[in-house]
Amino acid sequence: MDGATLSLVGAIFLALAAAALVAALLRMGALGRAQQVLEANLTQALEEKHRGMLKDLSEGLTKLADRLGGRQDEVAERLRAAVSQELRQSREALLALQLTQGEELSANREAMSQKIAALSAEVQTRQESLKSELLSRVLERIAEQGRADQELIRNTLASASTLLAGSVEGLTRTVEGRLGEIGGKVAERLDTGFERTNETFANVMARLATIDEAQKKIEGLATNVVSLQELLGDKRARGAFGEVQLEALVRNLLPPNAYSFQHTLSNQSRVDCLLHLPEPTGAVPVDSKFPLENYHRMFEVGRAEGERAQAQKLFRADLRRHVDDIASRYLIAGETASGAILFVPAEAVFAEIHAYHAEVVEYAMQKRVWIVSPTTLMAVLNTARAVLKDVETRRQVHVIQEELSKLGREFGRFDERMRKLSDHIRQAHEDAQNVRITSDQISRRFAEIERVELEQPGSIRSLEYPAEAPPESPADPVGILSPQGEGG
Repeated sequence: MDGATLSLVGAIFLALAAAALVAALLRMGALGRAQQVLEANLTQALEEKHRGMLKDLSEGLTKLADRLGGRQDEVAERLRAAVSQELRQSREALLALQLTQGEELSANREAMSQKIAALSAEVQTRQESLKSELLSRVLERIAEQGRADQELIRNTLASASTLLAGSVEGLTRTVEGRLGEIGGKVAERLDTGFERTNETFANVMARLATIDEAQKKIEGLATNVVSLQELLGDKRARGAFGEVQLEALVRNLLPPNAYSFQHTLSNQSRVDCLLHLPEPTGAVPVDSKFPLENYHRMFEVGRAEGERAQAQKLFRADLRRHVDDIASRYLIAGETASGAILFVPAEAVFAEIHAYHAEVVEYAMQKRVWIVSPTTLMAVLNTARAVLKDVETRRQVHVIQEELSKLGREFGRFDERMRKLSDHIRQAHEDAQNVRITSDQISRRFAEIERVELEQPGSIRSLEYPAEAPPESPADPVGILSPQGEGG
């Protein structure tokens, strides 16, 4: 009986387990069907949301393109107006400066010439008057003297006349020499000033002509934008445009020995430009690429979203192909640098790459290829020029030190000569004062002779030099008067 009960209980448990298993299978089937329905609904919702996002993105890009076009026209108009206004103001200011400097230089030269002429005339007049006055007084007094004193006075006056003539002649030569030196230096400085002024005016006029030519080129460029777009429609024309722009930037910023165009490498590949930089950088290849066709297709009005998306894919593929081409052809171990430069000649294309195609930029960096535009290439070239200048300065530092030492020695000689010139001018002034004192003393002596104040002939002999003449004093630099005469 116990065995039958156990069998019955086991059968019941088996039946319950089977029922539970069937119920679980049914529930799992219902859950599978519900999951399929949920996945279908979720897929449909995601597709609708994706379409909406693509539509919003297309509308935003269209509006952005319109705003950028309007902004570019406005900026061009403002730039043209500002450049024209600045050119007019610069031209007026330069003309006014030229007139003012010309008038000032003419007035200064005329005034200096008048002063020199007046000084020369005054010195000559004083010399002539002194000579004539001395000779007339001597002749008058000789005619009036008696026979007893006539021979003695004649000898004395003859001796005094000889000494005075020699002294006056020496003084005349000294004054004329000093005046000639001063006049020569003044004329030399005036000529130098006129030459520098003329050179400045010539440079200003040349720059004004260059500015006018640049303005005409800007106006011509504004009228030929459509022709440029038609020219860039051809691949060869775009390539030539990029190479010309690259060559212009490199030639303007680097010395001739720092680059070479259309350089052939050891693998027979020809690169547009090869920058020769100091070690450890080495030779950096630069190649110009202009992926413009698919870029225009992305922004053409009227294209469907599918076509725009396809154009974006092709644009990214073109960039990757260019990067691979540069990395495989121009990066040669031991011959070129470890990296190369891909030059994009259009700022708009460069901005599109960095703004919306970051994966292409990362791919290029992995390949050690750096994408640059005209603006960023100028920054790279300026950095390279600074490096070259620093290297050259380090090479020529001993030459620079030697030239600075020479310049210091020349400045020392200039300072010494300037002090000597100052001493000469001061000495000439002192000599003129001493001559004036001597002239006053001679005049007083002749007045005494006229008044016949001498008591005996021996006092007249005091005008003659003794056997050993005393040294010249500052009050009598030409040695005419004796100590007794000076006391009179």
